[in-house]
Amino acid sequence: MQISDLPYPDPGVPDARSGPRFLLWLGRGQLGGQLKSLCWGMLHFGGVAGLPYAVGLGVDAVVDREPKRLLLVGGLLVLIGVAISVGDAMLHRTAVTNWITAAARVQQLLARKTAELGSALTRRVAAGEVVAVSTGDVEKIGWFVEAVSRFLAAVFAVVLVCVGLVFYAPELGVVVAVGVPLIALAALPLLPRATRRADVQREKAGRATELASDTVAGLRVLRGIGGEELFLGRYREASQEVRKAAVRSARMWALISAIQVVLPGLLLITVVWYGASLALEGRIAVGELVAAFSAVATLLYPLRHFEEIAMAYSFSRPSAQRAARVLSLTRTDPAERSAPAEPVGEPAAGGDLYDPRTGLLAPSGRFTAVVCGDPDLAGRLAERLGGHPVDERAGDRDGDDGAGREAKDAPSVLLGGVALDELELDTARRLVLVQDKDPVLLSGTLRDLFDVPASGSVGPDAALAAAQCTDVLDALLQSAPDGVDDPMDARITERGRSLSGGQRQRLALARSLVTDPEVLVLDEPTSAVDSHTEARIADGIAALRTGRTTVVLASSPLLLDRADRVVLIDDGAVSAVGTHRELLHREPRYRAVVTRETDEEQRLAGLGMTGMTGLEEALTEIEESA
Repeated sequence: MQISDLPYPDPGVPDARSGPRFLLWLGRGQLGGQLKSLCWGMLHFGGVAGLPYAVGLGVDAVVDREPKRLLLVGGLLVLIGVAISVGDAMLHRTAVTNWITAAARVQQLLARKTAELGSALTRRVAAGEVVAVSTGDVEKIGWFVEAVSRFLAAVFAVVLVCVGLVFYAPELGVVVAVGVPLIALAALPLLPRATRRADVQREKAGRATELASDTVAGLRVLRGIGGEELFLGRYREASQEVRKAAVRSARMWALISAIQVVLPGLLLITVVWYGASLALEGRIAVGELVAAFSAVATLLYPLRHFEEIAMAYSFSRPSAQRAARVLSLTRTDPAERSAPAEPVGEPAAGGDLYDPRTGLLAPSGRFTAVVCGDPDLAGRLAERLGGHPVDERAGDRDGDDGAGREAKDAPSVLLGGVALDELELDTARRLVLVQDKDPVLLSGTLRDLFDVPASGSVGPDAALAAAQCTDVLDALLQSAPDGVDDPMDARITERGRSLSGGQRQRLALARSLVTDPEVLVLDEPTSAVDSHTEARIADGIAALRTGRTTVVLASSPLLLDRADRVVLIDDGAVSAVGTHRELLHREPRYRAVVTRETDEEQRLAGLGMTGMTGLEEALTEIEESA
């Protein structure tokens, strides 16, 4: 795999059972690149390991006054220099390629998982953690994948030096062969503590990132209520905790680095002292002493890679664990999903949308409004209607009674009798579109905003008109630079921050209307607009979605009055169905949710209705007797 070949046509199915398994899966997926890097690393480190022996041979040639042998040694040094240079350059090239391709594979997997889960991802994983995984964690994972081949090449060099010294100068070689493994393993007892401190640092850094992300997202609201200083103080405290944890982690790694410097230095002193005494006794030649000294000094270079691989693994393991956690998420809970006996086909056009858990039925081609007394339940219901996973641990009130317990074992939402979570993702997304309460507008032109997969039956002009976006277009033109006459070429800032909440909401609604899906689910699509605009939007949605299934979760009377069918969900199940006006007269709970009546107001209203009923009966009796 070359960098120019990225992205992968298919990044594969990751082993997300644990962080180490995920790292192992990544390594297996890049065996070709790892072998290339290992071969170039062996060439480079082999040249480094052979350099001391060539120097020793040269010293012996000078002492023995043999010019021809010295000339041969000079040629050997040139070859070794070329091997070191070429091997180092190609090792760096292949190792960085491994790093980039591993990071790109992880990012591609995360992007696909994000697209698969949609807005349900941040319901199950904190937004700050998702940001941390897709940025810093990806780099750390790539670092470990890149460091593996260089570490193996360094191991090859260390073994080559030790074995060569045993044959070249046996008495000194035994000392080096015993000392080097002790140096390599000396820092091993400190690694668990260093890893724990690094884990604490990354955990605190993740919390700080999450706090910063949430603060930036809600900056406008914080400024409106004067809460900037409060959240700034919280972030300052979180960042100081990260700094303290980073210092503690750095101290441990500094200690490990010091051991990797001090112990080889002691070995070098031992070899020089012992070798000098052997040379004075005439038991070894001067060239052998120089070769042994050079070999031990050379070992400092490959031994640094032992520290690097330990540090890379310690930093990448929790990063891989977080990535594996995100990648292991599925659209549905495996315990709730039953595998179909045969491949599931696409549901027939015009099928009803049915949720067995609540009993909600949205007839095909009709405008259905849903009223929920619990706003959290409304959000979870919208996700379920789109075939997305829902974390019921957030507060599932619909399991408080027997009906709720049975509903928990119900299958997923059905469209035309086919379970949405058993359909291919592309098919499910094409058939059902869910717009949640806080839709996101990406930066770009208005034309880019409407460049979405669509049936082609609804154009941007019709969608903008239905969503009552005339003032939005005027505002975009006013803020556009000179020369921009078409509002479709006006630019939208990041997340539409230059627009008001109602303007952003209407643009998002227009984008949803352009897609023209078989089923459109809108969660409070007009909560940020005034009543007059809301009434016109309700008429626009009803007219534009004629013949299409539309489900709106709302409690606004203006929207509810224009729906063909209104469903009340109380205690997690459908409790009443009818038109808005019918439910207002006969369902006190519906009236309380829609009109925001208190319990005392409901009681007085009930008494009033009872009194009116009695008065009507009395008047009827008088008329009959007369």
